[in-house]
Amino acid sequence: MGSVLDAILAATREECAHLARELPPEIDHQPLDVAARLARAPGEPLRLIAEIKKRSPSAGPLSRTLSVPSRATVYAREGASMISVLVDRAHFDGGYEDLASARRVVDVPLLAKGFTIDEVQIDAARRAGADAVLLIVRILDDDALSRLLRASRARGLTPIVEVIDEGELTRALAAGADVLGVNARDLATLHMDKERATRVLAAIPENLVALWFSGVGKPEEVSALSRTGLDGALIGEALMRQDEPSGLLRAMVEATR
Repeated sequence: MGSVLDAILAATREECAHLARELPPEIDHQPLDVAARLARAPGEPLRLIAEIKKRSPSAGPLSRTLSVPSRATVYAREGASMISVLVDRAHFDGGYEDLASARRVVDVPLLAKGFTIDEVQIDAARRAGADAVLLIVRILDDDALSRLLRASRARGLTPIVEVIDEGELTRALAAGADVLGVNARDLATLHMDKERATRVLAAIPENLVALWFSGVGKPEEVSALSRTGLDGALIGEALMRQDEPSGLLRAMVEATR
């Protein structure tokens, strides 16, 4: 693992210790069926997952002109099928309070996006109003991956399992993952490899939900993905660089058709 990922995981372990002492307040929310919302039948538009993150190791500081609730409202209004909210505090300036503030203003599915290594994070996500949690194969051994998949489902949350290559895809499938996101960016090096991502996505069985993560920033890129067998794509930094993301997201949603 690279130094950036090592640092993120060290901070995540500290956050888990904090959550073990104090979980976020509980929101009354029945988790939505994320797989059903994201699965794309023939002829239907590509699903877009719009992301809220204030900073990232690769992009640095991003727009904070809109509050989290305001940005979530824009995303839902302009047609995002789902909203991803960063809950990592140390490296992304996120938190479960951001997730909760988005939950209070939108009724689309919410993904608690972080570096899940402990069940306490799943508890926190559930209490803050999440419908799904991210499980990253790169940071989990097989036992942990299987355990966290079960723990997510036991709490009514959909585990979205992130992989970057064929080996990780094989592990995810063996563990029983049925919603998979392929990250075009290697978390250890931050290097983008869209060719690898395309190859891995093509290997996902057709009966599972397949999502593209990272590196999509233009409507024409969304249009190209729409012509594949993918179910959805996550749009992050391109939207977060916009103080007012309505126009770009609207154009991207149009490009899914």
